[in-house]
Amino acid sequence: MKKYEKDTLTEVICNGCGKRIAVKHGMTEEEVFHVEKRWGYFSKRDMQQERFDLCEECYEKIIDGFAIPAEKKEETEFFPC
Repeated sequence: MKKYEKDTLTEVICNGCGKRIAVKHGMTEEEVFHVEKRWGYFSKRDMQQERFDLCEECYEKIIDGFAIPAEKKEETEFFPC
């Protein structure tokens, strides 16, 4: 869960375990998995929007439980768009 003050990120709390992720100068000091999903037709959650954030440990717990592993691609450099 992200919290903002005047459009500046001030706090991130993992929705899975409640861990507080350090924020400095509006940026997290560790990686966070952010999900934002708008459910549509043919879903039990039609017309709902859900948002949550997970720390890396909670993310790993979830994907480790997948019947079919998540696809992974190694990158040597990362340049966000």
